[in-house]
Amino acid sequence: MRIAICDDEEAQRLLLQKYVEEWAQENGIHLETRLFVSGENFWFAWEDDSAYDLLVFDIEMGKLSGMELAAQIRRKDEEIPILFVTGYDSYMAQGFEVAALHYLLKPLRKEKFFAVLDKFNRIRRRTQEEKILFRTEEGPLSLPASKIWYIEAMAHQCVLYTEDASHVLCSSIGEMVKQLCGRQEFVRCHRSYLVNVQHISALVKPELVLDDGRRLPVSRSAEKAVGQAFIGLYKG
Repeated sequence: MRIAICDDEEAQRLLLQKYVEEWAQENGIHLETRLFVSGENFWFAWEDDSAYDLLVFDIEMGKLSGMELAAQIRRKDEEIPILFVTGYDSYMAQGFEVAALHYLLKPLRKEKFFAVLDKFNRIRRRTQEEKILFRTEEGPLSLPASKIWYIEAMAHQCVLYTEDASHVLCSSIGEMVKQLCGRQEFVRCHRSYLVNVQHISALVKPELVLDDGRRLPVSRSAEKAVGQAFIGLYKG
């Protein structure tokens, strides 16, 4: 498990690190923690390495506050749990806006912190799904497979579509096929499209229909593979 701790007070950073390491030891969890001294420091590092299981942020941190940092992260990653530890209770409503896991007030009580970590670990075990890392024009993007609806070729790049958003990838459709088509969720339905079988609601030649009614073409050469992938999903 990887946990990032971002707080501009050294004593608080070290206390949080001590607590999470004690909690991990008690629960038999292999843990890696990284400490960051400011929101800017974390954001610079996160753009190159976003593979964390939990983010623990102070809120009042100089130019880039923990809340502003969380908002930036949410534009890239909608899923990663964020825990706020702060001396102020006036930010709680904003915490809901960025879907914070929890909000703890300083001075931090170890028992309450452990209880939140226990809750996080229960949720993580129930919902843990491997995330896939993509390179986009705006930086790294991490998504679980279930959030990806389809990928469309666009010149030498691709556009990745989720239910309600799109992201321009710095990869060709061929590169995406190599990365994703070894997984059972994805099948190439057309030379320009790679689709997540989990979001197909019907096959209506020469197209497939997604859960929200969007339609994608199915080439004749891909009909058999798409049909087998679609039927295979329901066979378990």
